[in-house]
Amino acid sequence: MAGEGEEVYVAAIDQGTTSTRFIIYDRHAKPVASHQLEFKQHYPEAGWVEHDPMEIIETVKVCMKEAVDKAKDRKCNVVAGLKAIGITNQRETTVMWSRSTGLPLYNAIVWMDVRTSPVCRLESELSGGRTHFVETCGLPISTYFSALKLLWLMENVDAVKDAVRTGDALFGTIDTWLIWNLTGGVAGGQHVTDCSNASRTMLMNLKTLDWDKPTLDALGISAAILPKIISNSEKIGVVVNGFPLAGVPISGCLGDQHAAMLGQLCQKGEAKSTYGTGAFILLNTGEEPTESSHGLLSTIAYKLGPTAPTNYALEGSIAIAGAAVQWLRDSLGIIQTAAEIEKLAETVPDSGGIYFVPAFNGLFAPWWRDDARGICIGITRFTNKGHIARAVLESMCFQVNDVLSSMHKDAGDAGEVKSAEGEFLLRVDGGATVNNLLMQIQADLLGSPVVRPADIETTALGAAYAAGLAAGVWTKEQVFAGLHKENTTVFRPKLDEAHRKKRADSWYKAVSRSFDLADLSL
Repeated sequence: MAGEGEEVYVAAIDQGTTSTRFIIYDRHAKPVASHQLEFKQHYPEAGWVEHDPMEIIETVKVCMKEAVDKAKDRKCNVVAGLKAIGITNQRETTVMWSRSTGLPLYNAIVWMDVRTSPVCRLESELSGGRTHFVETCGLPISTYFSALKLLWLMENVDAVKDAVRTGDALFGTIDTWLIWNLTGGVAGGQHVTDCSNASRTMLMNLKTLDWDKPTLDALGISAAILPKIISNSEKIGVVVNGFPLAGVPISGCLGDQHAAMLGQLCQKGEAKSTYGTGAFILLNTGEEPTESSHGLLSTIAYKLGPTAPTNYALEGSIAIAGAAVQWLRDSLGIIQTAAEIEKLAETVPDSGGIYFVPAFNGLFAPWWRDDARGICIGITRFTNKGHIARAVLESMCFQVNDVLSSMHKDAGDAGEVKSAEGEFLLRVDGGATVNNLLMQIQADLLGSPVVRPADIETTALGAAYAAGLAAGVWTKEQVFAGLHKENTTVFRPKLDEAHRKKRADSWYKAVSRSFDLADLSL
């Protein structure tokens, strides 16, 4: 443990789907400085989404430097006092690069990309169909997961084919790409991933926490290109020259939703929902994986050290949440900034019978329909942009409700997160939760209180916790006791049960109308 009098800091790289952030925390886990940069989204074809891996590395460098400069302006001696850096990242997004040159062999294929739909037809060739690998990895065959993106790259990109054949190819999700570069790249960079990110590839055995050889053999993937799997909290390597903060240990790594679970201090039986580009609801199910029969995923929650017990989770993943707000802004021009949607939606008392299903690239949990496409129904001459804005917000909340309903069916009493008064409550975080109207709609449509922490950026906080634990800045007891007590905002439902059920039934009808639309031609 660090001495009480010395200046102590822990930082987190939060590499998300649309932006990169670097946040510096003090010894009480309070943020003292941060910097954030958006980066370009590439859409080469309908349903395809790519990122430039080199641009992502550059945003990390800039965010680190700018955050340190801001901390200096506040008289914080971060360079001397920084004990560890944690990493959290967009999951499933897949990178292939050359071990000899360090350059990407293709753009990163983003988690929401659906180009692998034809590859997913391999389910017809496997005895277990779509659920063939569920018993080992907890995941169905889907465009969502890294293994299918890797197969596409190996089959369709000549540079990848050649590099795999000659032994020059390295595979990784974004965490692996960042760590490899930060710790040396071609000059000895660490080729590792953590167990939470590995659990999203469709290639890791959930019980052994190692790459599953029968799965690799079935898919024709060589273990030689895969990174080593480690825990979420241990010293991985140190930042090398060429990056700000050279010499500082990287001591924690978690996929973004697992980091948010840790940031929300979710232990067995506790759940959280993160609202970002997508929305992700996770329930900590304890030290044994729970298999879902209602469209959810079995996954890792976190493993806080090489010898620490593994906590597992049930997860419901929603592809489009905040991304629908960006669509209103960037594609339709209905709003100029994302923050404007709350004010616009408040110009009407309800959505005027409009239902918006944001199945831009299909639907994830609990539907798993890659043939679904986005629809907006119930439009009349009465409809205005306020109704559409409100329907977009409601679509996030309806999707979260769908996942929570499945979660309770799978987990039973373990999924009942109760307050002292014995009522179910939902912990929330992520950038979209600053929208008070969104949170009130969520409480109304859920019929339960929604609890928002004072610091909504729990993803970065979770990565900082993991790094600080490995560096000895904090103990596990200190972290789970809450390093600093903070005020929460509670949104309580105001909608009566009959109206709530009617809205839910109408939503299900709308969702059903989004199916089988992927192959429509003009």
